[in-house]
Amino acid sequence: MQGHDTTSNRAACGRAARRWVAGWLGAVLIAWAGCEEHRISLSEFMAMQEPVEVDVEGAVATQPATTMPSTLSEEEEALLDRELGPYRVTYGDQLGVTVLSPDISLAPAPGEVTAAGGRLFRVDRNGEIRIPQVGTVKVVGMELEDVEAAILDALVKRQVFTDPDQISVSVVLAAPYTTNVLVQGAALTPGVVRLRQNERNLMYAIAAAGGMTQIASGEAILRRLRRPGEEVRLNLFDPEALKTALLMPPLEDGDIVEVVAAQPNTIFVGGLVTVQGPQTYPPGTRVSVLQAVAAASGVRPDLWPHEATLIRCVNGRDVHVKLNLNRIQKAKDPNFMLAAGDVLWVPHTVETRIREWINNNMFFRMGATVNANYSLDYSMPGVDYLNRAARDAAFGGVNRTLQDQFDPFGFLLQNRSLQNLQGR
Repeated sequence: MQGHDTTSNRAACGRAARRWVAGWLGAVLIAWAGCEEHRISLSEFMAMQEPVEVDVEGAVATQPATTMPSTLSEEEEALLDRELGPYRVTYGDQLGVTVLSPDISLAPAPGEVTAAGGRLFRVDRNGEIRIPQVGTVKVVGMELEDVEAAILDALVKRQVFTDPDQISVSVVLAAPYTTNVLVQGAALTPGVVRLRQNERNLMYAIAAAGGMTQIASGEAILRRLRRPGEEVRLNLFDPEALKTALLMPPLEDGDIVEVVAAQPNTIFVGGLVTVQGPQTYPPGTRVSVLQAVAAASGVRPDLWPHEATLIRCVNGRDVHVKLNLNRIQKAKDPNFMLAAGDVLWVPHTVETRIREWINNNMFFRMGATVNANYSLDYSMPGVDYLNRAARDAAFGGVNRTLQDQFDPFGFLLQNRSLQNLQGR
């Protein structure tokens, strides 16, 4: 009777323990199920975005609509042609002039530096050059071919030669007058650059400094030395802004051009991923949801989470978006592009909490047998693999024997001892 009572008590205690565990798990599930969902769906989030652009891989990226540049007026088109056309002589330029004729010789003075065999002439403040036997010739604002024609015309008018067909005039730009501009910021070789007369704009100034680096945002700031407080900001990646930069008054000595650096493209990934922390990419790099998870070495393999939360600041407030990683991986949901400053969090769910509790508190042993030769056949299923971290922590993680690894509770040795007793 006493043995029967003991067995009954044990059974009752077991039933009570099972009821307690079931009740505890039920309360936890009810508590989690009763939590108010504060996240919006992916479809609601996509409807909030600006007009979207879909790439060839099906990834959706939020991009502002591109506006086509307006039509140029005749005056603006003429001014752009003038700015981007051939070089025009300006004040202070040095021109090398060569005249080939049996009746006139422009021999250089003793010690004078020549250009391409010709004689050097500086354009004075009146925009003229003075040539011996010819006089002054107005050249400012002319292309080099027009300067040659003007000199030839002056020679013809003054009748300084006998046969016009035997004369030849050649003009080269020996030393252009330059404007000194300071370029700083995200340029390849920032510093003082020297711009010729047809290069005195933002585009040429940045090009003379080696161009923009990879961290440049495309925005340039112009500060004029002679007009303190005047500041012009232009995005040179925009055709309209580029046109504005070319139509602005020419740069002057002492003007400052700053190439603005872009903020690093940083995405924060945390929660149930293998490697948590910020992920920083060069400006302009596009990173999708799955790429960010992959860069975090994937989700934790012991918990198998499939949910994620995207946190993005929209119109000054954080919007939480519920994502299903399994659906995104299977291309059922769009693998959209993340934006700088986004937070991608892989949270705990009811499933992951249960798996974590099982991993930390329970061990599963399956497929362990001892054959007649006392050799051990042991298979390790997936559930046992998930408990490896908890098993290592429970047994110190190092210096464990084979018995600790395969038979921590001694069941196999006990079975072997029973077989030895039966064999006697």
